[in-house]
Amino acid sequence: MSEAPDPQDIYGRAKREGERRLSMPLLEQAASGFIAGVTIVFGIIALAMVRELVEPRLGVELAELAGALGFGIGLVFLVVGRSELFTENFFDPVATAIDRRGRAAWLQLGRLWIVVLALNLVGGAVIAAVFVVEGTLPPGAHDALVVVAEEIGAKSSVATITRAIAAGTLLTLLSYLLHAVNSAGSRMALAYLVGFFLALGPFDHVVVSALQLLFGIWLGGSVDYADLLANIGLSASGNLVGGVLLMTLTHAVQAKGSKRST
Repeated sequence: MSEAPDPQDIYGRAKREGERRLSMPLLEQAASGFIAGVTIVFGIIALAMVRELVEPRLGVELAELAGALGFGIGLVFLVVGRSELFTENFFDPVATAIDRRGRAAWLQLGRLWIVVLALNLVGGAVIAAVFVVEGTLPPGAHDALVVVAEEIGAKSSVATITRAIAAGTLLTLLSYLLHAVNSAGSRMALAYLVGFFLALGPFDHVVVSALQLLFGIWLGGSVDYADLLANIGLSASGNLVGGVLLMTLTHAVQAKGSKRST
């Protein structure tokens, strides 16, 4: 078994990946964001179908646990497919922008965030429109999607922000850990575990929560577009705090301290 790389090596790998993402043409950024939005919906659908199947037999609590286990496949699809959710650009490109120290890098980063977030939502909405058609999913799955959306909509603003901070921290930790492993199997295992924990919380990832609310709206749940817009604003802010401030910047300080000590 090979030794895990030290923080400086991990940070170096992140900066190289960040260079690639910041230099991607606009069309490539848009396509990657769109694909990620489509892909993560499969995790949302898996969560709903598993909850619907398990709850009548084992109860609500075990159904929620099983649903979280189902959702984990969505993050595996993302990581293996190399598509990018909004939060996946909190570690690598930010590390690159910090290293460059120029205004141009931060402008590129801002464009990347805006394009990827927008296309995540567009891609997710497109495939969600397929799944809301009656008969596309097993009986009861639509009801489970509505329940999940109403649970998200019922949370207070403070709870949404704190759960979003947790989600941003968790997904950025995944970005960091993916640079610490080399095999596809290890990457899949990490993605699955983080996806499971994200859904188990459940923590508010801006794209995942927004798409879950969209399902609730389109399926006639007691949530509306005002809930959706409020969640996007609160979740995006919390994700940024958790991902950039709590995780990326502290790892930057750790890596630079490690470099000085060698």
